[in-house]
Amino acid sequence: MNVRRIRSRVRQRVGGALGGWRAVAIAVVVLAGAGTWTAVASDDAPKVRRADRVMATGDGVRIDTSFFTAGPEGRRPAVLLGHGFGGSKEDVRAQAEDLARDGYAVLTWSARGFGRSTGKIGLNDPEGEVADVSRLVDWLAARPEVRLDKDGDPRVGMAGNSYGGAIALLGAGYDDRIDAVAPAITYFDLAEALFPDGVFKKLWAGAFVTSGGGCARFEPELCAMYERVAESGVPDARARALLEARSPVAVADRIDVPTLLMQGQTDSLFPLGQADAAARAIRANGAPVKVDWLAGGHDGGDPETDRLHERVRAWFDRYLKGDASTDTGPAFRVTRTGGVDSTDGQAQLRGASADAYPGLRSGTRTVELTGREQRFANPAGANPPAVSALPGIGGSGGLSQLSSLGIGVSLDFPGQHARFESAPVTRDLRVTGSPTVTVRVRSTSDDAVLFAKVYDVGPDGRQQVLPSQLVTPVRVEGARAGKDVELTLPAVDHEVRKGHRLRLVLASTDLAYASPAAPATYTVSLKSGLTVPTAPGVTTAAPPLPAWVVWLPVAGAVTALALLLTGRRRTAAPAPDPDLVDVPLQITGLSKRYARSADRYAVRDLSFRVEKGQVLGLLGPNGAGKTTTLRMLMGLIKPDDGEIRVFGHAVRPGAPVLSRVGAFVEGAGFLPHLSGRENLELYWAATGRPPEDAHLDEALEIAGLGDALARAVRTYSQGMRQRLAIAQAMLGLPDLLILDEPTNGLDPPQIREMREVMIRYAAAGRTVIVSSHLLAEVEQSCTHLVVMDRGRLVQAGPVHDIIGSGDTLLVGTVTPVEEPLAEKVAALPGVESAVRTDEGLLVRLGADGTAPRLIAELVRLEVPVTSVGPHRRLEDAFLTLIGESA
Repeated sequence: MNVRRIRSRVRQRVGGALGGWRAVAIAVVVLAGAGTWTAVASDDAPKVRRADRVMATGDGVRIDTSFFTAGPEGRRPAVLLGHGFGGSKEDVRAQAEDLARDGYAVLTWSARGFGRSTGKIGLNDPEGEVADVSRLVDWLAARPEVRLDKDGDPRVGMAGNSYGGAIALLGAGYDDRIDAVAPAITYFDLAEALFPDGVFKKLWAGAFVTSGGGCARFEPELCAMYERVAESGVPDARARALLEARSPVAVADRIDVPTLLMQGQTDSLFPLGQADAAARAIRANGAPVKVDWLAGGHDGGDPETDRLHERVRAWFDRYLKGDASTDTGPAFRVTRTGGVDSTDGQAQLRGASADAYPGLRSGTRTVELTGREQRFANPAGANPPAVSALPGIGGSGGLSQLSSLGIGVSLDFPGQHARFESAPVTRDLRVTGSPTVTVRVRSTSDDAVLFAKVYDVGPDGRQQVLPSQLVTPVRVEGARAGKDVELTLPAVDHEVRKGHRLRLVLASTDLAYASPAAPATYTVSLKSGLTVPTAPGVTTAAPPLPAWVVWLPVAGAVTALALLLTGRRRTAAPAPDPDLVDVPLQITGLSKRYARSADRYAVRDLSFRVEKGQVLGLLGPNGAGKTTTLRMLMGLIKPDDGEIRVFGHAVRPGAPVLSRVGAFVEGAGFLPHLSGRENLELYWAATGRPPEDAHLDEALEIAGLGDALARAVRTYSQGMRQRLAIAQAMLGLPDLLILDEPTNGLDPPQIREMREVMIRYAAAGRTVIVSSHLLAEVEQSCTHLVVMDRGRLVQAGPVHDIIGSGDTLLVGTVTPVEEPLAEKVAALPGVESAVRTDEGLLVRLGADGTAPRLIAELVRLEVPVTSVGPHRRLEDAFLTLIGESA
């Protein structure tokens, strides 16, 4: 009975309007005429209650929201969680549920133009998205679950990544009811982010438009601005003013609440300088500010999700709950990457910290550079361009992550750059902040556009690394007569080892930016040495020695030996299982606990097997553990218990057998100006594997893109981009192909085409695993199913066996069945479960249940029955299975 209550939906009709202290009316339009309340269960943690509503704004826009609470009744602080650009409220659901369990009332929403919300994308327009935040705060102020500072003023904080981080800062600037913010990898000045020093960041701008669904999905003035700048390649004053007005910098003097700034080091979109500008502005207003430089960012690397979520929680505990004993962490923290863990192939991370934020120019020293005056060309059409960061080719293995591991991946063309070099450094040099240098620039054109970068060059002179793949663009106006220019290089945290040299490169082109199309010749000479910030106050604390090391050395030695022996056993790769060499996948006893919990599981004791030629559908409601399972299968995270074997080999991060696995997870980014084929060739080249191993033509034939391969990706429909992403996952023709929601955003004809792609791929004896919420499509595409709920296996087997279960009846009714009546049916003798559907009830019979007996009981209960028959739809089977498992 408790399980059925968890799964139930309680409809509440809301009449009238809720008024805030500003008398802003919020019409609450409930989905299907009602708010949907769902209890989200986990084994021992407090149940999370979720309410979904659509709020109508005064300008006709509908905002899709979810409200999360947990634990006993009573008032608590609230948190608004924003999502990243191109996403929706579902992206932050897991964090929302964790914060709810930690004692917060959490409201998530899909911004205008995303998810199920309507309206045009305004890039955080003060009259659009920012005004929506104030409406959401008004709504929170009327909730009995939310603590109030005064009438109409809830105790509320805001957090979010990227687009969601910016709206947190803007919310604090425009609405003084916001009490604390914790934005991550976001911008302070969007104009400076996309037009740094007057140079158009064309690839990232194009990625913005593409991920937003195309120019027409934006407010008309934004679309017109983008098309104007993209065509000319030069941002004008109107474009800069438009973006500045939608940036936190526009209200910098009004953001005066405690602020935790978390910025990515591997981020060519919103580099560390954006957080630095925000920190200086907010601190000037007298507010507490702490800064955290994480290992990841928009270009890849480790997002450190669990650590950051924990730090956000502590920040809100201190400034929303008022718990003065909460440790909110150091004033400044930076994650440093130092080599590779030999046990799992992952980058080793360690933290360094300081009691005060050092800024970007602390503890400077000068490194002398040598090099004569140099001339180089800006080629006609700015082609071929140099390569640094590649937006869209990110993820955990992005180019920026490779650079942090000491692997050089940049490209500068001869005759298109100047370079100046230092002598080998005589001791290790840690660069933390933005180096600077002054150069003299002369051009045969009126203006010059240069791209400045500093390489770490190894002792052999050949291996060079561009830290975090970052460059600084600069537009030099009036360069024909010659001009001295101070260049501020990108902020990084990078160690230059003894014997290495620093190389300053000034290039005329860069793939990610727009350069002048007219040919020109640039002449550059040095005017100063390279000033390097070292941030001496930032230290990596060594862990203290255990007391027993001092007073009991013998016991310490014995313990160390035992740890060494067990460590060796643990790091030794398990031998392949000869009985499974032809089995694509076998999962046995797989478990993964949530962070900070010894008894809460994302996946628990999961076991199933997949054979060759199968198309297996992985099904389950949100939070069932599907994505966690796929991430463990792909070697991205480690299980806590159990094992995964692919063709008999145990899966672990970096395992060689993963070369036989292809994956499409959370979409793929492509360079919009390149053709489909060029994107795939570039992707494969980045893997470092031989071109002949790609089997490019075979993958493309299966994907069925035809002549579209020769066209620029920016001309592709959503369905074509999805198929190109699938083709990318199929490169190398992996024996096991994993697809996570491959039909998202596709229309019915495109979904049918995707279905045919999967079936064709498996027809050659390969195996496909697809996770999808489109049950009707899974029913037609898949041969086998694995159904999960709350981390556990519910049922596995052939599709026809699961659908054709004869013990489940579909009871049609004249009118919808209310929940109390459904519970009475579920309690009948011989009935295992009863789940409400749009048509009536889905009833699963027990071993002693029969259809005639059920019909008699339904008549006795006055259920308005119109029909009773066996169900034959996957959707019905799914609802029955999930209802039973819960």
